[in-house]
Amino acid sequence: MSSYILVKYLHIISILSMVSLLVVELFLLKAEMTRGELKRLSKVDGFYGLASILVVVAGLMLWFGVGKGDAFYDNPILHIKVGIAVMVGLISVVPTVFYVRQSKGGIEESVSLPARIRQLVILQLILLAVIPLLAVMMAQGIRL
Repeated sequence: MSSYILVKYLHIISILSMVSLLVVELFLLKAEMTRGELKRLSKVDGFYGLASILVVVAGLMLWFGVGKGDAFYDNPILHIKVGIAVMVGLISVVPTVFYVRQSKGGIEESVSLPARIRQLVILQLILLAVIPLLAVMMAQGIRL
């Protein structure tokens, strides 16, 4: 099997994992959570971060290594995709910091979840939903 196929597979599986973990994170969020629940949520968020890193590593390997060549990746749509991915990464910092900071303390202590945390998780999912459209446009040779 070619390295291109393996790296592409890693890229796709990592993307699916990332989205799945973010959906799990969204469903675990409650207005009031115990610090124990926040610790578990922090673990899910950690796996989300790991999946995100794998997406980036595989994407860079495709772009600069085993991918379709410079002509394919010399496309403004790719830059939009990367920009959206960077935005998602930056947005994800706020919930991650909240989970880590608030999970410290007594396991049964209650913590109020700010509404913006849930909103930021939803925003990440919305932005992630745009990336496959851009990927399909690139695959079809569409350029802006």
